[in-house]
Amino acid sequence: MRMLMGAALLGAALCMGPAMAQPADRPLRIVAGFAPGGTSDIVARVVAEGVAQSLGQRPVVENRTGANGFIAAEAVVRGPSDGSTVLQCPMGSMTISPEIPGMHIPIDVSQDLVPVANVARSSYAVVTGARSPYRTLEELLAAARARPGALSYGSAGIGTAQHLSGERLKGMASVDLVHVPYRGAAPAALDLIAGRIDILITNLGDVIRQVQGGELRLLALADEAGWPDFPDAPRLPRIVPGLEVIGWFGICGPRGMPEEAVARWADAIRASLGGAELRKRLLDNGLAPAFEDPQAFAQTIARDRRMWGETIRAARIRAE
Repeated sequence: MRMLMGAALLGAALCMGPAMAQPADRPLRIVAGFAPGGTSDIVARVVAEGVAQSLGQRPVVENRTGANGFIAAEAVVRGPSDGSTVLQCPMGSMTISPEIPGMHIPIDVSQDLVPVANVARSSYAVVTGARSPYRTLEELLAAARARPGALSYGSAGIGTAQHLSGERLKGMASVDLVHVPYRGAAPAALDLIAGRIDILITNLGDVIRQVQGGELRLLALADEAGWPDFPDAPRLPRIVPGLEVIGWFGICGPRGMPEEAVARWADAIRASLGGAELRKRLLDNGLAPAFEDPQAFAQTIARDRRMWGETIRAARIRAE
């Protein structure tokens, strides 16, 4: 009888062990810090769909908006660290916000979050209004040099990638442009179409439909890789040597997430990005698959944080 009970207990322990160690046996969540329909949300939902088969269930996407994505980040950091909950971590939150003096951030991104995988890159576009007198970026830069302070660039707000990209353009092209911040890229694009500002550097996904519809003029793509829909578009690094802007959207986990859970998520994301349907969904939204494993993703985060930090200090940007 004792032998039978011992065998039963041992069998139960063996059955429970893997289940307790396997986060996929519990509800999985991807937390996004921005509203449904935005790029961060799109990436989170593409990942959720793509990893479902590998992880044994489809993760639920939870949108927790506010504080430039840090309400979501704090929720993940304060939540379970077993690998059941991860964060869609965009470039701005990981590399720009932590470098801005006076910016209140409830977590330490370098200590409280662990890189899991980079998922997608976003080309940045340099655009002007369709009715603008400037047909090329070279013409616009020449006009800016001839009339310092007369031309303006828009951004999605102070301290955003759009703002810092404009500051990098000013410094590296030796031009004086007036910064006009907005509450997001969409209102900035509307004023660009109306001719109230002269230029905008933003995620291609923010403006791709207006460019295709003829409301905005694409002056340059901000990285050498370019974009399939615009094979002949000028490249910003060839016009302003050394100036390249590449956005990205990855997945991070909370501090203490087990290495095996990190590897399981990373492997599932890698496998999912090979699917034609998911790749098309990303491309349709101005994104390209750009998988990086945890180590490579950590290097990307560190590199970009140094670059944006230098720009922030040079432009003397502070949180308002």
